[in-house]
Amino acid sequence: MESSAGGGSQCWLLLPQDLRGRVYDGFIRAQEKDFRLRVLLPTDLQLQNARLECSWQLKKVLQGYLPMVKQRLQHSPDLRSFMIELKTILNAALKNTHSTEASPAPQYYPCLVKDIDNLGWDKLLFVDNEFSTIKLKIEDSSGRDHVIIVRLGARYPYKAPDCCVDLPVAFSISWTAQSNIQDIYSQVLSTLESLKSFWDMLDEIDTKTWVLEPEKPTRSATMRRIAIGNNVSITIDVDPRHPTMLPESYFLGADHVVQPLKDKLNSNAHLWDPEVGLLQNLKDTLEIDFPSKSDFEKSDFARDCGICYAYRLDSAIPDQVCDDPRCAQPFHQACLYEWLNGLPSSRQSFNIIYGECPYCTKPITLKLLNKPF
Repeated sequence: MESSAGGGSQCWLLLPQDLRGRVYDGFIRAQEKDFRLRVLLPTDLQLQNARLECSWQLKKVLQGYLPMVKQRLQHSPDLRSFMIELKTILNAALKNTHSTEASPAPQYYPCLVKDIDNLGWDKLLFVDNEFSTIKLKIEDSSGRDHVIIVRLGARYPYKAPDCCVDLPVAFSISWTAQSNIQDIYSQVLSTLESLKSFWDMLDEIDTKTWVLEPEKPTRSATMRRIAIGNNVSITIDVDPRHPTMLPESYFLGADHVVQPLKDKLNSNAHLWDPEVGLLQNLKDTLEIDFPSKSDFEKSDFARDCGICYAYRLDSAIPDQVCDDPRCAQPFHQACLYEWLNGLPSSRQSFNIIYGECPYCTKPITLKLLNKPF
């Protein structure tokens, strides 16, 4: 399975969200409209067994076309081919979509007002003029604030509304004709509590270490790139359902610095204790203390790329480092790729490019993990 997928003229863009290339997130464009979607592959990475998560707008447009979408998902040879098929289906669906929806029944508004009244108006953050979209605030037992976006159809409460919450796991509501907004609230709260340990672990890391990426993590983010020292970091991908287990990890930095850390992680993996916090386990296993926010500044780890002379390139930060300890100059993967690709002396073997460091001319290698450029 390819590591990323993009269409001509940006008709779609999917980027991998985890280290194993199982989760892809992005958008697809049709008739001047962008629709958010996510593709989740099974452990064997076979597309025919993948799960497609759509935004409420895309789900609404594709209503009635889902069997066709599922059929194309099972028969497409790769992700790029499926996206071409999906765009064709989406164009047809948009062409046949009725521009107007039936007006709400007379009991719609009294029923909705009564449901909000029972839930508590203090939990209402926003409601649009048509009373078709509402935002509810909800707080978990650790005091973290969350937002529930509920989009109601004209047939509410007989038809389930669309519900959106920023979560690291898939979420769908259970709904009957007797359900109401309070049921949505209760189901979301139950899911939040099941993720309490996951967020506790990551909040500790965000508070006590220097997280280089993501710069502003959302509640759905499972990855953290944590500074270990100058030009060396570890990226972890935490399982939301099993946050105390050893996470999938990889190191970024010069080989002479990274290799000892890899050796320690492998030799001390048996010391990992699920009863101990994630951060403490990482310290014990790697036999290190992570730089703290009280003793260091982020600028201590944020060296600019040696090619473009910037720290942030779009959303990427320098993650490639010259292996020569006397140089140790960091580069963006995209910048180093373009540089090495333009040198006649460089050579490529599979996904590894061999060339010379732009700074010290010593040998440097670039392993193409994900290539969104």
